[in-house]
Amino acid sequence: MKKILVTGANGQLGSEIKELAGNYPDFDFVFTDIADFPLDKEETIITNFNQLKPAIVINCAAYTAVDKAEQDVAVADAINHLAIATLATLCEQNGTKLVHVSTDYVFDGTSPMAYKEDALPNPKSVYGVTKLAGELACATNCPDSIIIRTAWVYSEFGNNFVKTMLRLMTERESISVVNDQVGSPTYAGDLAQVILTILDSGKWESGVYHYSNEGEISWFDFAKDIKEIAGKTCEVNGIPASSYPTPAERPAFSLLDKTKIKAVYGIVVPDYKVSLKKMMVKL
Repeated sequence: MKKILVTGANGQLGSEIKELAGNYPDFDFVFTDIADFPLDKEETIITNFNQLKPAIVINCAAYTAVDKAEQDVAVADAINHLAIATLATLCEQNGTKLVHVSTDYVFDGTSPMAYKEDALPNPKSVYGVTKLAGELACATNCPDSIIIRTAWVYSEFGNNFVKTMLRLMTERESISVVNDQVGSPTYAGDLAQVILTILDSGKWESGVYHYSNEGEISWFDFAKDIKEIAGKTCEVNGIPASSYPTPAERPAFSLLDKTKIKAVYGIVVPDYKVSLKKMMVKL
């Protein structure tokens, strides 16, 4: 039985992997989070890894407070970059397979078309810079690793855009949502399934992959879909990102090209609205 270490297990993606773990009786899952497997201390990572001796690591842990990271640079770098360097080194030394989850924020958002895996990264925020550094450390220290970039993640667990919109639509008569940032949402339940499908396939092709749901929408479009599915009456107005300044710059365009993951692993990617309805039914 293969032991799989899942870090960041209480986050959105880790929680969704937990939900699906029972479907994979051949895997022995060990779910850890910041309390029992902190990633900001190198010696703790080494001690915990050597105790657990996993066959596979799925790293879902990250410093994801995008705006806070602009001030909290050292901690963001410790978790998103230095910890990954240590984990990747340990995986390489022990013959452990590593799946590392990254982000659309490694790009600057100026592309005229969906980003392919080999597009040139150019992060515009501390979060993006530290996540890119983590990717590079992962690929350098453990060349056989799989890196999956994703975007606009939401789920029934944790804090996310969908849950925030539902709350605001209940509390207010009207809300304003940015209409000039374009991408495609990712239901964490779908991404969790993709990762487990890859691990269960018996086929391991290292490298960078992109995954999000199908569709090309703005946050404003996303909010309108949430409103429609939930049957809310709140008015949703579109505004430019310039009207809603944030400490960290967001990519204006973060659509990810999923051709590679479909071709290599036969992944069927659901339309974002299908997955959104599925998640909202669970809520």
